[in-house]
Amino acid sequence: MSLHLEHLNPEQLAAVTLPDQHALILAGAGSGKTRVLTTRIAWLLKSGAVSPAGILAVTFTNKAAREMFARLAAMLPANPRGMWIGTFHGLCNRMLRAHHREAGLPQAFQILDSADQLAAVKRLLRASNVDEDRFQPREVQYFINARKEEGMRAGEVPAADDMTRRQAELYAAYDAQCQREGVVDFAELLLRSYELLRNNEILREHYASRFRHVLVDEFQDTNRLQYRWIKLLAGRSAWVFAVGDDDQSIYAFRGAHVGNMADFERDFAVQKVIRLEQNYRSHGNILDAANALIAHNRNRLGKNLWTAIGEGERLRIYEGESDADEARFLVDEAQALAREGRRFADIAILYRSNAQSRVIEHALFGAGISYRVYGGLRFFERAEVKHALAYLRLAAKPDEDNAFLRVVNFPPRGIGARTIENLQDAAKARGGSLHAAIDAVTGKSGSALAGFRSLLALMQAETKGLPLAEIVEHVVARSGLVEHYRAERDGADRVENLSELVTAAAAFDIEETRAGLETGQGDAEPVAMDSLTAFLTHAALEAGEHQAGEGQDALQLMTVHSAKGLEFDAVFLTGLEEGLFPHEQSVMQRDGLEEERRLAYVAITRARQRLYLSFAQTRMLHGQTRYNLPSRFLDEIPEGLTKWLTPRFAERRKAAVSAFAPTPSATHGAPKLKGFGQVREVSGFHIGQSVTHPKFGAGVIVDAEGQGNDARVQVNFSKQGVKWLAVSVAKLQAA
Repeated sequence: MSLHLEHLNPEQLAAVTLPDQHALILAGAGSGKTRVLTTRIAWLLKSGAVSPAGILAVTFTNKAAREMFARLAAMLPANPRGMWIGTFHGLCNRMLRAHHREAGLPQAFQILDSADQLAAVKRLLRASNVDEDRFQPREVQYFINARKEEGMRAGEVPAADDMTRRQAELYAAYDAQCQREGVVDFAELLLRSYELLRNNEILREHYASRFRHVLVDEFQDTNRLQYRWIKLLAGRSAWVFAVGDDDQSIYAFRGAHVGNMADFERDFAVQKVIRLEQNYRSHGNILDAANALIAHNRNRLGKNLWTAIGEGERLRIYEGESDADEARFLVDEAQALAREGRRFADIAILYRSNAQSRVIEHALFGAGISYRVYGGLRFFERAEVKHALAYLRLAAKPDEDNAFLRVVNFPPRGIGARTIENLQDAAKARGGSLHAAIDAVTGKSGSALAGFRSLLALMQAETKGLPLAEIVEHVVARSGLVEHYRAERDGADRVENLSELVTAAAAFDIEETRAGLETGQGDAEPVAMDSLTAFLTHAALEAGEHQAGEGQDALQLMTVHSAKGLEFDAVFLTGLEEGLFPHEQSVMQRDGLEEERRLAYVAITRARQRLYLSFAQTRMLHGQTRYNLPSRFLDEIPEGLTKWLTPRFAERRKAAVSAFAPTPSATHGAPKLKGFGQVREVSGFHIGQSVTHPKFGAGVIVDAEGQGNDARVQVNFSKQGVKWLAVSVAKLQAA
């Protein structure tokens, strides 16, 4: 058995051959952590420190577990399946199967996936005669899972108000229903396993003495309950080898607790923290930019990535006049990279929000470039967008059955499968559309269908003669889709995509006004059509074209969250604007800005050879033009590491710095304006400050002038655009 220890760098070797003790391995991006983890296991076995049955290794994905098995199989003479290696949920399932009686479960208990769990919650609400408008099934599902991930049963939930008390009662009823039916959800696997170890001392001692070495991958992504489970499993006799990177903790929205790493160092009295800082992926300038950016975060465990492969190219920065201009730049550069010999598959375009992909996809479509949306769907294929398009198709032509069936009961309006069957039978008998057959269905079901027909008629009447963007905005609002998704805990992205559909309509209208509303097929005569029909045709075509086939070379599009763990020769990090990246909602949350910065750090370290950073002066949002400030993250990267591709804008920025340069005493403690150096104050307000206005809402100060009664500020309001306001009468307040 060869472990190839000679190929390890000094820090990797120290981690692999560490004597029996608790250890924290701070493994930077591209530092070979998977190699260290698997080689550590093989070294423990070869050295005789432990038998295969004495090792438990936890990963976060089944893919990572399979990769670990494959690597160990290549390194070890014996089959590695004697070890416990898997995800938290997989290992907890294994433990509960072995001890189902002690856990209070039937031997053949079934596991509910997320969709099955939601169906179970809906059954519970119907059986309990609960108003689903007040207690949305997805919200109840989220409440239950969140409490379980905190290690809380229904009786332990603090009843701060009537809503929470009622949700706790539904949680208790849901638990009872699952127990009767012999099923468990994903969150229950971990909680039930934790309770089994906590409450059964014999089993706890058994596993604590069996597993001499517990190894945990991606430790920064553990939630509080997973950490407590590890502590119980390790007991007082097992050695814990935790591998992770606090600078890449980007899943707080899933419950990940970055503080677990510092807690582990303290709780286990860790004497050895090994930093894997040599990066084997990226060139030096890319790493230096990442190091400089993340250094602005507080309470880091700390490390500094470096490489031996040279500094490479400087980071290229592009400032577009608009989001469409930015997208054209991305396409042009991607084509240039392809001409240089790079495969499209080795090029990635990253964005903070899913909705950003729409304008990029449109530019790629126009250029005939095949692309693949990694970890998600193309814009016009997303469920919420297809729902909205179905409503628009019905607003244009209510007799379209496919669109009718898609949204007749979405959002839910009490129209069940039996009602739909009766309606389809009536339509078939009449030889007409489903919409035309509504009168044939009577009773309560008929009333619900008549209500849907009235909604469609209202949409048609209210949108008659409106511009395209206003039609789309009005129909999306009337449909109830926005309210439905806003009620979902994870619905923010879907709401943004619906907003982006309005923007897509506005942009399409501008383009088609220039070209004329015509469509043609090959050599056929172009056919004139109204703007809504033309837009729906455009959406259908873009949904079906340029989807990369399996194995086809295709440009990679993805959110930064989806990019974690991946790497590419060239990376475009787009939309680096205040309010977009960092995202305005995250900035308002506690520690949200630091997580946004970690997200940017992850994005930067995906690039091997070339990194582009881009942003736009204006971006369409809700069908209106929004004026943006460059992201503060651009200022946090040293100028010597960057190369501006738009020098006219860079020169303007330098001029602005000179014009607004204040005395040091005047700006003591004032934040730095994104892209404009230190800033001055006027009447207690400063450029870059977040403010609110009773009429215009939330915004950011982008310019200021005058003093006293003559002071005024220019504010970029998120929904109302840019406005100059006199400070003395504007009733502005700091956000």
